[in-house]
Amino acid sequence: MRNFFSTAREFLHWNYGKGIEPVIKPLGYDWKIGIALITSFAAREVFVSTIATIYSIGADVEDELTIREKLNQQINPATGDKVFNKATAFSLMVFYVFAMQCMSTVAVVYRETKGWKWPLIQTVYMTVLAYVAALVTYNIFS
Repeated sequence: MRNFFSTAREFLHWNYGKGIEPVIKPLGYDWKIGIALITSFAAREVFVSTIATIYSIGADVEDELTIREKLNQQINPATGDKVFNKATAFSLMVFYVFAMQCMSTVAVVYRETKGWKWPLIQTVYMTVLAYVAALVTYNIFS
């Protein structure tokens, strides 16, 4: 099972994480946060489990660090600052306030409007709004 998670992590890292990193970097996010953002479109609570999987929290019996302790240790290699600082935390919270809730929201809007026009407009609009609001928030706090 350990090899599966290692392979999945490498796959996500190279194919999705590194691909979206230039877009999310202005928000203070690295590729790991980007992967968690993508997976959390299924449901918001998936963000935490994705971060736990990426950082291999609980994978080693002898490593008893909590998710908070593990994230507190993460350093951005480009800046030398902590990855999860106040600016990034507030930026994430603001992003989630404005971003589309989850896939089921898109499904309900599709069912109610009987077409893809409004679900797509809603998804694009809310994602752009969330991005801009998170960008402003990150710049204010950093």
